[in-house]
Amino acid sequence: MKSKNEWMQSVYGPATQKFPERKYNFKNLSDMEPEPIYTADDLGSWDAARDLGYPGEFPYTRGVQPSVYRGKLWTMRMFAGFGSAEQTNERFHALLKAGQTGLSTAFDLPTLMGYDSDHPFSRGEVGKCGVAVSSLADMEILFRGIDPTAVTTSMTINSPANAIWAMYIANAQKQGKDLGQVGGTIQNDILKEFIAQKEFIYPPAPSVKLVIDTFEWGPRVVPKWNFVSVSGYHIREAGATGVQELAFTLADGFHYVEKALERGLNIDEFAPRISFFWDIHNDFFEEIAKLRAARRIWARQMRDRYGAKNPRSWMLRTHSQTAGVSLPAQQPLNNIARVAIQALAAVLGGTQSLHTDSFDEALALPTEEAATIALRTQQIIAYETGVAGVVDPLAGSYYVEKLTNDIEAAAMGYIEQIRMMGGVEAGIESGFFQLEMAEAAYRYQQEVERGDRIIVGVNDFVQDAVEVPIQLIDPEVERVQEARLAQVRRERDPMRVEAALAALRDTAVTGANSMPAFLECAHAYCTLGEQMDVLKTVYGEYVEPAVV
Repeated sequence: MKSKNEWMQSVYGPATQKFPERKYNFKNLSDMEPEPIYTADDLGSWDAARDLGYPGEFPYTRGVQPSVYRGKLWTMRMFAGFGSAEQTNERFHALLKAGQTGLSTAFDLPTLMGYDSDHPFSRGEVGKCGVAVSSLADMEILFRGIDPTAVTTSMTINSPANAIWAMYIANAQKQGKDLGQVGGTIQNDILKEFIAQKEFIYPPAPSVKLVIDTFEWGPRVVPKWNFVSVSGYHIREAGATGVQELAFTLADGFHYVEKALERGLNIDEFAPRISFFWDIHNDFFEEIAKLRAARRIWARQMRDRYGAKNPRSWMLRTHSQTAGVSLPAQQPLNNIARVAIQALAAVLGGTQSLHTDSFDEALALPTEEAATIALRTQQIIAYETGVAGVVDPLAGSYYVEKLTNDIEAAAMGYIEQIRMMGGVEAGIESGFFQLEMAEAAYRYQQEVERGDRIIVGVNDFVQDAVEVPIQLIDPEVERVQEARLAQVRRERDPMRVEAALAALRDTAVTGANSMPAFLECAHAYCTLGEQMDVLKTVYGEYVEPAVV
């Protein structure tokens, strides 16, 4: 059999003289250019036993469970939230009826920023990009008729995560549920807010302290809950490449581990409840290799660098979401195809949970029809394609294994660079992450504008605009929220509120774990804004430095 070089020279070279390669940018979205063909020669010192192994075994390249989808399909968890708690509760029930197997909650901008719905800064934004939640009263309505021990719930919230999680737990307690059986995920990844999404309130150090409070408290009180979902999704949506997303996200995860260890926590008590959240973009094989590399890096670092002994601490468990940033407003129905391809990549990459974006992503929050199509896309992949019948069907592919190696090496290069500069918080303050992502986003946009990278319906194959129905938010939602907040303030016990807020402030001053105080604030019907304002008096508010 010819070697690769012999084949390239004797067969491929002459063939391209007759039929030249297309003038096309073959580079993936991390600027890696694939070769025309891959063979065993490309794998070098790659060792199947060391680098690949079996599913469910270290280093988990092939998946964290032995049976993967032959045993249990990924959780189909559609992101939902708009308007009032009543409206989102209705959408939740519709999605569960349609076959969704987990809930994922989107909150509106005031909630994400820690403001009550009746705050002047909330005007015009209440319920627009998610559901408005200002107190336990909203949480009770949001999950009315939903058993928190029967359905796992994910909540995408960060700066106010402790308060919102406490409201969810308080609601479960009021239902008489055993907290040991309540499962779900709170995103609670504040570092990526400073890097990408910018929904921060307090400076990095006290913000991370609040995250580590959940590491300490969660395993003892709500042991089935993932108290952080370290999120690459927003980093990627802000312009990062796949490699940058992988590296910056894992660096964030390692930072939390180090801070928890500094507090004296046992790594094998908190690490098994750390989860991750990835953006699945258009480059099919890059995204598959990214998930495989992520599991391998996490496993090796957790075992060999941080000394975790429990194999569950080595397992990178993840939710994935198709890339909203890749779904243009032009020819929106084309996005159904994009989402299907991205979802397939997530499945072949071994995700444990998946949200598929709706085709109207760039226009508004999804209509019920658009959300149902997105859910049906997952169901078709699960039940009609056969891909769920084989564990890691791409394992051993020369290209996939080489790409996994290359992505791992590139990501580790970034991680070591971040460690050398003093860690993630130092990188935030210096603007390192901002500059890296800005450069990547600029390069990508130049490629699109030059036509070097074709986006169907945007810079080629264009046509007249296509109208599709969009979800509109009734301005009446703001009035409903203001009325509910006024009722809460009238009916609650003011002395209990005052005592709860004072106890919360004390935790900020003394450095004690804040979660018991947040839980008491929830039961006292303290509002979200009241709790965040109390902490501002101790921690202050963060102002991002200019990056030049």
